[in-house]
Amino acid sequence: MKVDYIIVGLGLAGLAFCEELIAANKSFVVFEDDSQTSSLVAGGVYNPVILKRFTPVWNAKSQLEIALPFYKRLEEKLNIKVDEKFITKKVFKSIEDQNNWFEALDKPKLVNYLDKSLDTSKYKGVLADFNFGNVKGTGRIDTLKLVSSYRKFLKKEQRIKFEKFQYKKLEILKNMLLYQNIESTKIVFAEGFGIKQNPFFNYLPLNEAKGELITIYAPDLTIDFLLKSTLFVLPLGNHHYKIGATFNWKDKTSLPSEEGKEELITKLKKVINVPYKIINQTAGIRPTVKDRRPLVGVHQKYKKLCVLNGLGTRGVMIAPSVAKKLFHHLEYNVPLDKEININRFL
Repeated sequence: MKVDYIIVGLGLAGLAFCEELIAANKSFVVFEDDSQTSSLVAGGVYNPVILKRFTPVWNAKSQLEIALPFYKRLEEKLNIKVDEKFITKKVFKSIEDQNNWFEALDKPKLVNYLDKSLDTSKYKGVLADFNFGNVKGTGRIDTLKLVSSYRKFLKKEQRIKFEKFQYKKLEILKNMLLYQNIESTKIVFAEGFGIKQNPFFNYLPLNEAKGELITIYAPDLTIDFLLKSTLFVLPLGNHHYKIGATFNWKDKTSLPSEEGKEELITKLKKVINVPYKIINQTAGIRPTVKDRRPLVGVHQKYKKLCVLNGLGTRGVMIAPSVAKKLFHHLEYNVPLDKEININRFL
């Protein structure tokens, strides 16, 4: 079997790179073993504003210009609905918080996203003594539905193998790569936190931040917007809401914990005051980088080995654009931006 590319990992990064290959009529095969779940359990929210500091997300405008049409095409291709657009309402904690919001309105990169008028409405069950600020241009990608549907698509196309990739069996020859019975010109590792076990790229400074979320049923809560306070409350429909997320730098497992659940319950008490029932809890490991930029590029010694990783908490925004940059680099020798190139850590 001969292919142009082997891809290891089918989260958002691997999926986006597959789409680049399909558009260019390149052949490929994907290896996925379900060892990493960050894309499957992610909240999937896209938001061009960092609401903790009222600052613009890195490259938000250009990322969304690529990402939103990308997901629209996938909806049409897979005949699914994954992009839900909504307003995000930031809960102000103080008058100072409000003042910081108005100061942020003067930033050119934020003026199109922040509403100039405060929302003074009262929403049943929502605790907000200092009103709300509306953020426009936000929404959510249902990453679980997207990745699950895409896996079925690749299975039907016979382009995916549900098995663990064994690094020791990869032969790096002069003119090609050989893995079992597969000949390939290049391999792209898009395996998230799994890269820590990758002998070719485990030197990269990838940090792991465990995130946990709960899904609740709150029949007295009727909001149709994303509520952002000490955590987010994301409407799923029929009075169901996803609540998150925790950041745990010590626990390296992908298993839901009692500690994570209790943290979310404690914080939720400060956000809503209506009864609810917890109906689900999920957890995943976010692959993050100390400078909060992706890990994209080519191995210094083995030029046929490539990496696409480190998307962090904003994978739905970042994945399509960095996948495109890596593809253009590999196929057309377009230089990678220095801030995402793994060479910055040599």
